[in-house]
Amino acid sequence: MQKKLRSLAKKAGVKFVDIETVYLSKDTKFGKNVTIEPYVVIGLNVVIGNNVIIKSFSHIEKAIIKNNIEIGPFARIRPESTIDDNSKIGNFVEVKKSYIGKNSKINHLSYVGDTKIGKKVNLGAGTITCNYDGKRKSKTIIEDNVFVGSNTSLVAPIKIGSNSIIGAGSAITKNVGSNKLALTRANQKIFKNRK
Repeated sequence: MQKKLRSLAKKAGVKFVDIETVYLSKDTKFGKNVTIEPYVVIGLNVVIGNNVIIKSFSHIEKAIIKNNIEIGPFARIRPESTIDDNSKIGNFVEVKKSYIGKNSKINHLSYVGDTKIGKKVNLGAGTITCNYDGKRKSKTIIEDNVFVGSNTSLVAPIKIGSNSIIGAGSAITKNVGSNKLALTRANQKIFKNRK
């Protein structure tokens, strides 16, 4: 079955770096100019648009990947996720039940769950949406042109307004309006001796 699916995808124009290491599903839909690197798994109900690169060791299921997108390496796109045009999902990024808007970037080491992200958003390394409190899942909304600094926790339910900046190392628990700078940090202390 895999040989047949790989052959059909290749005939449809999909470029494989190492075709024997890629696992496909019978209902995968491919656009034009799609490149798949080694050790990629594509589960059921995946739609992939035009000009997409899926890098090594990525896993995608029940998701829509639109046009001009780069995914991976080591990315996981879980069910009910949509990655819109010209966006990038980088290494060690997990996306679950989320919409990633056009021209947005989540380059590395992040978890995004139950989230709606607008256009031209940048999530820094180590950004986590804290969507589960042990009993229920809550949503995070990030509007257009937001920059989130590295190592940030966004505790849902929460909304980050457009054109805002979240300082690196913050734990954001309250809504942030548009055109704002938000950060939460303990004061740094430096002692003369290490003892």
